[in-house]
Amino acid sequence: MYQLIALDMDGTLLNEDKNISKMTLDAIEALKAIGKKVVLATGRPLHGIKRYIDELDLLDEHDYVVTYNGALVQSTKGDHVLLDVPLDLDAFKELFALSQELGVHIHALTENSVITPKNNAYTEIESQINQIPIIEMPVGEVSENTLIVKVMFVDKPEILEDAISRLPQWVKDKYTVVRSAPFFLEFLDPRVNKGAGVHAIATKLGLKQSQVICVGDQGNDLAMIEYAQLGVAMKNATDDLKAAADYVTLSNEEDGVAHVIRKFML
Repeated sequence: MYQLIALDMDGTLLNEDKNISKMTLDAIEALKAIGKKVVLATGRPLHGIKRYIDELDLLDEHDYVVTYNGALVQSTKGDHVLLDVPLDLDAFKELFALSQELGVHIHALTENSVITPKNNAYTEIESQINQIPIIEMPVGEVSENTLIVKVMFVDKPEILEDAISRLPQWVKDKYTVVRSAPFFLEFLDPRVNKGAGVHAIATKLGLKQSQVICVGDQGNDLAMIEYAQLGVAMKNATDDLKAAADYVTLSNEEDGVAHVIRKFML
């Protein structure tokens, strides 16, 4: 019997207005009422999902969240860390040089800001989604003490597609590389992915892989879809994710998460 469901946020739990529908809220409330666990698994920092954690009332001592696509796995209150695997400033410098070669914008996420050598529309989106400030400065001037959690190429989808097609093999070998949106390509420590994050939480809670459902829509959800006993893709998911999933649910505009909860967990 499934005891835990891990949910991607954007394009999965959230509709296109970045809200959780009443039907989905009701399904999650019913799930919690019978003692089953809901885990948010996102590329965002904790600060960027705080209002959803509050809305879902995921605030007891056994509630955990996967943030930064698995680079930081922590309690929803932020006081207990299960996994903490950031990048470093050298990675930002290395990937900045590559971004110049490929002609694509870049930024890096710290614990409380987004740093970019040149502000752009997609860094603005990152800032708005997560309610964090933008720091525009040359990469060479970033302090050695700055904690770099992850680095991202950000640009028009067609520019990002071209950059992805020209990524050298050494980058794919050195980093976990995942596409989290048509305009976001993320670089993480090679040990990091959402699947490893969900596994860490399930283990902490004494649950088996066979008791886990994971739901997502983009390439950064693939590892957790493959980890779960039941990997679910949204109808609006990428074709690659649908191909890897065990089940395809309704879209994020059609309460696809509520459908999964009611079909498999209630």
